[in-house]
Order: sequence, then structure tokens, then C-alpha cells
Amino acid sequence: MGAATLPGWASEPCIMGIDEAGRGPVLGPMVYGCLYCPLSYKDTLSSLNFADSKTLKEEKREELFENLKTDDSIGWAVDVIDPRVLSAKMLRKIKINLNEISHESAMGLVSRVLNLGILLTEVYVDTVGDAEKYKIKLSEKFPGIKFVVAKKADSLYPVVSGASIVAKVTRDRALREWVLDETAENINRNFGSGYPADPETKAWLNCHKHSVFGFPSLVRFSWGTCTHHCKDIVQVIWESDAQEEDECANSNGKRQLKLTSIGVTGSKIKSEEVESSAKGHCKFFQARKLQQVAHF
Repeated sequence: MGAATLPGWASEPCIMGIDEAGRGPVLGPMVYGCLYCPLSYKDTLSSLNFADSKTLKEEKREELFENLKTDDSIGWAVDVIDPRVLSAKMLRKIKINLNEISHESAMGLVSRVLNLGILLTEVYVDTVGDAEKYKIKLSEKFPGIKFVVAKKADSLYPVVSGASIVAKVTRDRALREWVLDETAENINRNFGSGYPADPETKAWLNCHKHSVFGFPSLVRFSWGTCTHHCKDIVQVIWESDAQEEDECANSNGKRQLKLTSIGVTGSKIKSEEVESSAKGHCKFFQARKLQQVAHF
């Protein structure tokens, strides 16, 4: 049964499990998956041989995923978070860390299933960060639901094990079918598992970096793994825009921002602000009498 189909048991008390796949890799999306079913189906669920997806071979995961898709007593949904989205959120001015991104995704899945008309009464979640704080956060957002937040929930609760399989198979398929935006002649798909410690992944990163444009869109360039691959990246200097200049308190003249490295996280990222004597827009815009236009 597809995730968007309203089943006949939707008005019965239901349970739901949530788990993720791809939190650690430097390549590809992070996927959050959920599985839900009637509370009355809980015992049957335990007999379907679901287990933590990390303990299963790929063929078994695929088999179990196909089985649950055809089970009329089970519903499922996924949230596939693009690597560019992950990096953009983690490197924005007001940073959103991976735990917050994970929490948002999990809560988004709960909201999506509730909006389908499913009567969720219990939700089991593999913890991200402090389990008790996470539980409080979820309970405040959804006061009518009982939440169980635990470490290794994918090994303890079959409904979370099923969610783990949904997330893992979805991520594996997304990687296999990933369409690279880049068209460089030497680009290839031999990137290994995508995990930072994988020698094949490291070699792929080293061979697929551009001195100006950085890494292909498959790469989470905010990961610390990318740092040592960026030592020979070309230095890029640009002038900040007039609007940014106006918003900066106690700022005189035109600022220049120098990007000295990319693909680093948090405290490792370092940008220098270099004062210049130039005023207004850079010479390119001044010479052509170009201005920023908000309304036409």
C-alpha cells in the first residue's frame, strides 16, 4: 500500500516507527522513513522478520521492502533530504545542525501521516541527541500521541525496524539512480559506500573536485571529510553587495569577502573580511551604470 493511500483502518488506533539512513556518509541524501499500522496488527508485525537494516544483506532488505509495500495493513512514507540541502542548512549564517535537521524531518513525517487521516496514538523513534529532550520536543509538538524515544530503537521495536528498512532501501536506490548534474568527461560513479572512511569514497572525492567550483552536487561539502581535499582550491574574492553593506552596522567603505576554503564545517570555516577603499558597487557595475532593481 502506498504512503498516500488512506487505508480502511485509518480510524483505528495506530502505531508508527521512524528511523533514518545515511546520516554519516559524505555522499548522497539522508533519508528518513516511517512505517505505520493498526495497533491491532502489532503482534503480526513482530512475525514479519523485520530487523535493523544494518544487520541485513541488501537482497534481504529489498525482499522485505517489497513485501511490506504489498501488505494492506502497513503504510509507509519517506523524506529524502538532498545533500545540497544538508550542506546549505549547516553552512548558512544561522546554522541548522544535523540533529535539528533530523528532528524536523521526523516531525514532518508525523505531520504528513496525521494529515492523511491516520489516527496515530503511539510513535517509536530512534533517538537523535538526548532521548528525553527529544521526547519532550515531540510531545509538545504532538500532545495527543505517546512517544517512545530510545537508542537502538531499530533493534528493539519491529515497527522501527520496518522504518529502518524503508529508509535504507530508499537511500540505496536513490544512490544507484542518482543523476549527476555535472557533465565533466572524467566523472564516474565509482564512489564506494559514500562513508568518509571508505578508501574508494576518498579516492572519488580527490578525483572529482574542481579548483573553482568544488565538488559535484552529490557531495555534502559541509562535511569535515572534505576539508583536506580543498587545500589547493583557488582563492575567490568577491565584493559584498550594496544591500548587505547598508545592513552592516559601523561599516565604512566597501567590504571584500575572501573565500579561502570550502567544504568545512562550523569552526573550521574561515572567511576573511578585507576592507577596501572602493565605494559603492564594484567597477564592473560602476562602468556600466548598473544598479540593483527591486521593482520593475
